[in-house]
Amino acid sequence: MKLLRIHCFQHVDYENLGCIEDWCNAKGHFITYTKFHKGELLPETANFDWLIVMGGPMGVYDDEIYSWLLNEKKAIKAAIEHNKAVIGICLGSQLVAEVLGAKVYKSLEKEIGWFDIMLTEQGENESITNGIKTISKVFHWHGDTFDLPQNTKHIYYSKACKNQAFLYNDNVLGLQFHLEVTKKSIKAMILQGKHELKNEKYIQSEKEILSFNKYIESNNKAMFHILDNLAK
Repeated sequence: MKLLRIHCFQHVDYENLGCIEDWCNAKGHFITYTKFHKGELLPETANFDWLIVMGGPMGVYDDEIYSWLLNEKKAIKAAIEHNKAVIGICLGSQLVAEVLGAKVYKSLEKEIGWFDIMLTEQGENESITNGIKTISKVFHWHGDTFDLPQNTKHIYYSKACKNQAFLYNDNVLGLQFHLEVTKKSIKAMILQGKHELKNEKYIQSEKEILSFNKYIESNNKAMFHILDNLAK
């Protein structure tokens, strides 16, 4: 496997690479960051092979609040145009969707906690899902959703959210859910987002969320399969 230069766009301290960092370290890949919450600068597109765009509590439409969003979108677009592999997670998937011309908006239902996802027919036949056909319960924390961008393949859906994952040009992947989570990152997300844990159909309580920690391992293994398949 070729050693990769992997760059991460991070929006808040508590939504980090999680198990993706473990995979990178195990494979010997080189990781760099732009931490927008710390005012860090964007890299030149030529200086990385992969771009991973993480989650955060802001929306893609919050340009006036977060001035760096406009430049981040331009950087994501440039990465896609230069045929870099791109993975967008939660907010990251929404940013990728918008860059590809799709509409991003408030979902009818917030989805927070461990809920099932299902493969679409297209997802069943995609090589990127090889090795994770049996993954079902994954971790969610999102209130926005997106229409599928044109020329993308619809990979996953859930009862609360139709568009859970998409693939563009076989090397740009959007995931609404968080396969990368660790016990530490889940606790941090709960700490920062307790005000969102309301009594709603697709929102679990803190106790419920923590009771499903047994699924972290299978989620991480699924993330590793995706990364391995993308690196082939």
